[in-house]
Amino acid sequence: MPKKVTEKKTKKSPSKTYSRTPKEEKLFQNLQKTVEQCIAGKGFVPATVSDFHQKLQIPAQHTAVFQEVLDTVVKKGGLEFSQGKYSAKKVHPGVISGVIRVHPRGFGFVQPDDPSLYDQDIFIPRHFTQNAVDGDKVEVVVDTLSFSEKGPEGKVVTILERGRTHMAGIVKSIYANGEIHAYVPLLGVSQDVVVESAEGKPLHVGDRIIMEVVDWGDKKNVTTARMSHYLGHISDAACDIPAAIEEYELRADFPTRVLEEAKDFGDKVSKKDLEGREDLRELECFTIDPDTAKDYDDALSLSKDKNGHYFLGVHIADVSHYVSKGTALDQEACRRGNSTYFPGFCLPMLPHELSSNLCSLREKVNRLTVSVHMHFDGEGTLLDYRLGRSVIKSKKRLTYNDAKQILDGKKKSSLAPTLDLMVELCLQLKKKRYERGSIEFAMPELVIQVNEVGVPMGTVTVHYDITHQLVEEFMLKANEVVASHLSNEGKILPFRIHEVPSSENMRDFALLAGAFGFQISENPTSNELQKLFDEALETSYGQYLATAYIRRMRLAIYSPENIGHYGLGLTHYCHFTSPIRRYIDLVIHRLLFGDSGDLTQISFIASQCSEQERLSAKAENSVILLKKLRLLDQVRKADPAKVYEVVITRVRNFGFFFEVLDFMLEGFLHVSEIGDDFYVFEEASLKLVGRRHGDTFCAGSRIQVALTDIDFITMETKWASAEIVESNEQVKKKPARKKERSSRAKDFLKKKPTFNKRKRK
Repeated sequence: MPKKVTEKKTKKSPSKTYSRTPKEEKLFQNLQKTVEQCIAGKGFVPATVSDFHQKLQIPAQHTAVFQEVLDTVVKKGGLEFSQGKYSAKKVHPGVISGVIRVHPRGFGFVQPDDPSLYDQDIFIPRHFTQNAVDGDKVEVVVDTLSFSEKGPEGKVVTILERGRTHMAGIVKSIYANGEIHAYVPLLGVSQDVVVESAEGKPLHVGDRIIMEVVDWGDKKNVTTARMSHYLGHISDAACDIPAAIEEYELRADFPTRVLEEAKDFGDKVSKKDLEGREDLRELECFTIDPDTAKDYDDALSLSKDKNGHYFLGVHIADVSHYVSKGTALDQEACRRGNSTYFPGFCLPMLPHELSSNLCSLREKVNRLTVSVHMHFDGEGTLLDYRLGRSVIKSKKRLTYNDAKQILDGKKKSSLAPTLDLMVELCLQLKKKRYERGSIEFAMPELVIQVNEVGVPMGTVTVHYDITHQLVEEFMLKANEVVASHLSNEGKILPFRIHEVPSSENMRDFALLAGAFGFQISENPTSNELQKLFDEALETSYGQYLATAYIRRMRLAIYSPENIGHYGLGLTHYCHFTSPIRRYIDLVIHRLLFGDSGDLTQISFIASQCSEQERLSAKAENSVILLKKLRLLDQVRKADPAKVYEVVITRVRNFGFFFEVLDFMLEGFLHVSEIGDDFYVFEEASLKLVGRRHGDTFCAGSRIQVALTDIDFITMETKWASAEIVESNEQVKKKPARKKERSSRAKDFLKKKPTFNKRKRK
């Protein structure tokens, strides 16, 4: 930590000019850009010199240069100095422009073109979006009298530029007169879209198509579009991924020049490539990855001396050696931002020649790496570190399952002693993480297994066991070390930042947790939350609570403005360990070895990578949901009367939402469809209580439901209630009543009642 700077009490900003060497001039420019970015960012409050030093981690030796930086920013008009504090000058205009990001539920947030105008994105309520869609350039009027913890509120007054000219959709109906209507996920179920079909290509209900927009319409008028090209039918699982790639405008095929550059490197590490690198080929290091992984970014090594000190090596593929700045490979990787992972398929950031071959740390072959060597004492405290380019030869490619079997003694391996040491160090680092307030969920992951044509064959639950934990802890530490190192060098870098959640969201989560029987304060401490999740994850609804908590967090993004990472409890954090699949990591590697880091360029890259990460996640989740529905449909056809045990997650006056445990899928039942009782909503306790029979539905209750229908076009499910298994209050139902309710469920299945549709989240 830098030494605390003591300010002299003065009424005006000190001004002293220092003569600077070329190196100091470069440092001055970097620091000035950092300060300007800091004061323009979210959450900046008036700060003293000491505050700046603490926030930006300015080393003591840079005190004089940094003071001159502050003086310069004051003279430029970006800061004003009064009563020992620097405050930012901001002018809020009546109308601002920016890009709108629309949530599936209809509301949006506008990112101002000039981030210095507002500290937060502008929240746009659903009824004020004026038919703007995700990615549109808009003008917004900000309501200065309406401000919540979501940020300033406003409404769209003008759509300056549409973010796209084409959109993906599915034909939902064809009228007798031949008029074709489509469902477009981008616009939602409430916006009707009329399609002009292409000549010679008759369309049918369920056809997936790409359309060129003719007229966007509005809330009162239909959208009209012209068919561009055909993708396939919704019944064809092989089209799921190509359709998602088109819908979210991801980049599929690599340009010819990019492929040529990748092939020019050959398929082996040359002797020339080894020059100037530390030779670690005799070091015992190995990779631990999922069963299906082909791009191995990281290898690990660990030893322990007689004093009980640990020496950890994290060796990361040196992608920057092959992908030089400004090349076709670099430009394409920047546009993609990251690899996108679908069930059974990866859309890579880099061509196969690099991503799964030359840059992948395969076992028993030479591979170029960037190594972070870390020295810890016996309690996991970092004592020293060093960074450098190296060459390794991985001794073994382990899967997580391999590593777990070795640790459990079920499989013999010469790596067993090292894995045992890794568990030791991992537990020490986890203890440090808990102490600093980082929360761990250890949630299992439901993985959809598909065949060669994309048809789902089943699911596998991957548990977050100690092998996953040790890899994560070592990667987190390497990322933290690199971020602190670059910051101490005065480099401008894209930090991985995570803002503190709003108190409104925390109060909301406290109420939700209370509905499940967990009492926490409205502003819970990390210890309270960790205790809650440790207990909740042992129950059937623990995963829902953890997911609900994550959804109430702000999204982690990339930014040159370092505000720390709330979720990890770190002041300095970046992404360094996955350069094969994340462009931002490649940028970090370059900064370590010569790149200076220009604020404008870093800001652009950080923003673009954050946006591409968001798009990839949406595309991945849409395909995962569709595969789950296909699997659910297979089960329904094999056993139409199958009953599922579910956990109620949210109760409203109009019904309740639930989680289908076998598929980690959300469903909904309207109050009129629960049974033959009249239900009253008790708002204080968030319960639905039957007047006749006294059945109680509340968050945490386990019930049984039966699937009645799946709409693959809108990706919605319909359910019938079967019986209460056990309420959250441990109220057991009489056997006779259970039988009666099961009989009613069978009647529902025969009649196939109409259920209210709900938009996919």
